[in-house]
Amino acid sequence: MCGIVGYVGKRRVVPVVLGGLKRLEYRGYDSAGIVYHEDGALKKFRSEGKLINLENSMEEAIGAASHIGLGHTRWATHGAPTTANAHPHSDCSGELVVVHNGIIENYHSLRTELVEKGHVFASETDTEVLAHLIEEYLDGDLRAAVTKALSRVEGSYALGVLWTGMPDTLIAARNHSPLVLGVHEEEGGFMASDIPPLLPYTDQVIFLDDRELAVLTAEGATVYSLESGEEVTKETKIIAWNAAMAEKGGYKHFMLKEIYEQPRAIVDTVSGRINPETGSVELPEMNLSDEDLAGIERIFLVACGTSWHAALVAKYWIERWAGIPVEVDIASEFRYRKLLIDERVLTVSISQSGETADTLAGIRLAKELGSKIVTICNVVGSTMTREAHGTVYTHAGPEIGVASTKAFTSQLAALFLFTLYLAEKRGSMEADQRLLLGRELINVAKVIEKELPILQNDIKELIEKFYDSRDFLFVGRGLNFPIALEGALKLKEISYIHAEGYASGELKHGPIALIDKEMPVLGLAPKDSVYQKSISNVEEIKARQGRLILIGSKGDEHLKTITEDVLYLPEIHEELNPILYTIPAQLLSYEIAARRGCDVDQPRNLAKSVTVE
Repeated sequence: MCGIVGYVGKRRVVPVVLGGLKRLEYRGYDSAGIVYHEDGALKKFRSEGKLINLENSMEEAIGAASHIGLGHTRWATHGAPTTANAHPHSDCSGELVVVHNGIIENYHSLRTELVEKGHVFASETDTEVLAHLIEEYLDGDLRAAVTKALSRVEGSYALGVLWTGMPDTLIAARNHSPLVLGVHEEEGGFMASDIPPLLPYTDQVIFLDDRELAVLTAEGATVYSLESGEEVTKETKIIAWNAAMAEKGGYKHFMLKEIYEQPRAIVDTVSGRINPETGSVELPEMNLSDEDLAGIERIFLVACGTSWHAALVAKYWIERWAGIPVEVDIASEFRYRKLLIDERVLTVSISQSGETADTLAGIRLAKELGSKIVTICNVVGSTMTREAHGTVYTHAGPEIGVASTKAFTSQLAALFLFTLYLAEKRGSMEADQRLLLGRELINVAKVIEKELPILQNDIKELIEKFYDSRDFLFVGRGLNFPIALEGALKLKEISYIHAEGYASGELKHGPIALIDKEMPVLGLAPKDSVYQKSISNVEEIKARQGRLILIGSKGDEHLKTITEDVLYLPEIHEELNPILYTIPAQLLSYEIAARRGCDVDQPRNLAKSVTVE
């Protein structure tokens, strides 16, 4: 999500920065900008859309003599993808500019404070707050001003700063958003969100860690701790990657990279939307009045594929906590039946791209019938978000692997937020319960981050018994039934193994006939309210010699008496189990597909965004 490139050195800066931005296009973006210092002033160019638009707008600047500058590709979060919202952003004087990746969670309060002090804002973004905040503290020492400003900031950032008062220096800083420096004795100093922009010029890189700041000049980089202000000794690493590998951040496949990005995607989706003191949920882009929400008698959740599985989970949440009846429809079926929809119905579409043809057609029909429309979506400005009355954005960033991973878990996070929001507005949940569940939602990201490498190692060993299977079953109960469906979908998508997901209690109604010693069955069996029922179902599978893999709660030794193939996860609030238990299902599918030599990121016959019926 978003891309930063900065350079200071002997080369002309515009070709270096523009070329670097092109090497970051895979990250996804909807606007772009470049700034450089020349003749004592900053020259800034910004444009909506693709880089070609930016390039065309600055034809005369390509040969500029400047040797220092910054570039940015923006994937919109706060504010629409317009030229005014594109980076770089300036302070009031126009003598200081900032490019930024991440989310400033407390930007509302900072912006209010700065406006009261006389600062004038030109965009809707959270990023512009940084430029004005640095300006507020700037008194001849740019590093000191950036350090003080960032001490006030809550959230994630990768930051590049340029000031006319120090025309040979760039400032870089990082917290929970990647930023890498490139150094070369003759070429100069570089910064970028990822390694590809650096590779044409240097193989020597310095990876900034969280809460670190770097002063970058043509002679090199000096790194400081934002906490102590002390200089930090950093190791310079030699990169032997090719460009394709570098785009994947060193991961073998985009899908694996995106699996590992899920904790950050969840945090970014939740950040700033739950008040940590009151548990109140803020969804400012919902655009539905309290009267509208009070009048809802039924909700339709409409989606396709993986997004449909997210909707199935949300049905459990909304009916339990908001007390509203919910129907879940596959979008391609929704529009072809007699819809009993009117103004008392809320229709919620769920889509990563916001362009899925069947889902779009469905919400258009529901809108004609009088329903209000809300869209859960990952792409700002997509057709679905424009046609909906309100939107709940996920902040997963661009997802390149065709098989959805981080888009799915961020959809679940957004749908849980939506549930808490409805419960608050309708008075169906006490504030302390809402606060507890909100904190549990944030906590699940931390649990996933800790467990991911452990799970991957365990699953790598486990799949040697199963990777050459022709068929696979996934089973789960309650909230985990949709995760069984999602796990089976992932496996069939990328490994081409026939896989099916079932509600555990449905096995005896037919599918149990398939169980024998050749049939692998993955069972989801956390310690939850239906645990005993789940155990009874997997015992039935064991009795018929099924090859069981169980995923359950740490400390549950009983699972080891059923099968030797057990994956353990920490116990969390059972309402959030669907998010946590998705992770091993994804990793299992990934490792099996990789072991079979499949094209994990671009499986046959599939596209990332389905824009036809």
